[in-house]
Amino acid sequence: MNMDKLTDNALQMVASAQQIAKTRNNQTVTPYHLAASLIADPDGPAARVVARAGGNLAQIQAALDAALNKEPKVSGAEELYMSQDMPKVFEEAENLAKAWGDSFVAADTLLLALVKKSKGLNSFPSAEALEAAIQEIRGGKKVDSKSAESSFEALSKFGIDLTEMAKKGKIDPIIGREEEIRRAIQILLRRTKNNPVFVGEAGVGKTAIVEGMALRIINNDVPEGLRKKRLIQLDMGSLLAGAKYRGEFEERLKNVIDEAKENQDEIILFIDEIHTIVGAGGTGGSVDAGNMLKPALARGELRLIGATTLDEYRELEKDPALERRFQAIFVDEPSVEETVSILRGIKEKYEVHHGVRISDPAIIAAAKLSDRYITDRNLPDKAIDVIDESASRIRVQLNSIPEEIDDLMRRKLQIEIEREALKLEDDYESELRLEAIKEELREIEDKINLTKSEWEAERKILDELREKQAKLDSVKTEIEAAEREYNLEKAAELKYSVLPELEKS
Repeated sequence: MNMDKLTDNALQMVASAQQIAKTRNNQTVTPYHLAASLIADPDGPAARVVARAGGNLAQIQAALDAALNKEPKVSGAEELYMSQDMPKVFEEAENLAKAWGDSFVAADTLLLALVKKSKGLNSFPSAEALEAAIQEIRGGKKVDSKSAESSFEALSKFGIDLTEMAKKGKIDPIIGREEEIRRAIQILLRRTKNNPVFVGEAGVGKTAIVEGMALRIINNDVPEGLRKKRLIQLDMGSLLAGAKYRGEFEERLKNVIDEAKENQDEIILFIDEIHTIVGAGGTGGSVDAGNMLKPALARGELRLIGATTLDEYRELEKDPALERRFQAIFVDEPSVEETVSILRGIKEKYEVHHGVRISDPAIIAAAKLSDRYITDRNLPDKAIDVIDESASRIRVQLNSIPEEIDDLMRRKLQIEIEREALKLEDDYESELRLEAIKEELREIEDKINLTKSEWEAERKILDELREKQAKLDSVKTEIEAAEREYNLEKAAELKYSVLPELEKS
């Protein structure tokens, strides 16, 4: 096979397979070596195909390691040879690429060819499942360049699906902020310039409002135009990271924009610290992120939510053409009363995490005292930090050896040192003191054992309570998911059978 027909990633995988063979002192490069190199990177194109097809990467890796351990080893071998199966694999990969209308052979094509033409790769999903996963990931795109693989699922590589996180119960509930959410929804439903940007001081809850919108979307608590949408947070750091060559960042961002435009009926992008797009990637005359986003934003082909502080919003205002594509929503600091409501709404998540109970007076005190004494930060962030820090401290105290036991153990060590010193003396007074020390040691050991057993019993109860609280939280998340899917039978069983049983125990 002509290696020029391989994409950059596929070529890298072949080189990696040869390196694996060298490292293991194998003189022959087999399909096992190639398969191991293809799934070595869990975020690589081939590994993503396996995961999408329902394969277990850890089990596959273990099976490949076992197979590679059986390969014959040759010490000091300089040259590497391809096994008899490898040409068949490459030929099948070329045939698949032609059938799919690809100009180059990609890593996912190599993977499918391996499973089709090699024996002993039973741990992988079936060829049919892999092919279906490949077509799903590609989304109708062809491999028409050596770097084409970077355009597949760009959003999943450089973004975080907030709606998916909300479904899994990983987002804290949002309390209040009705006016800001209503205004954002109104802007998103515009035909053009439908891009809200939340502007407010650090810590007032701008990102939390966007996460609250994700919760509303999955609960269908939004107008028809926003139902079944996916809210994806774009990670500008990931987009910029590792973009060594000129144009690499622009290509990544273009892939993200193209994918969002292709799925504009179901995707809304969110960029935290949106002022960073002004000048991001723009060096030596190259186009920055803001200029690349402008056309799609102006035509309404891309819906984008931003969040930034008042000072940093001025960076966006320096580019009037970009700034007018956004509609600013100013987010004020909540009052102490509103902060108390917010803390009451999220306290359950913190109770589950720390395994401690957070009382209502503690919540009120956290809101009032943080507002009074922490003047350089904003509510509700500083009040949440006070609750989190306090709960964390109690958790450390519960998991650490109690001070009483620690003091007794230090006293015991001190007496043991004295006992060893007295053993060297042979006078009458030393013998009397030695007897007294032995008696004191026995008393201290009894006290340590008693206190330790009480502490361990308390810890066991707390661990059980923490486990029970985690189960309750998990069941509540399952109930919400079942109700969203209209699986009323499952929802009823969980709500009226499983949940009451857990609450009783």
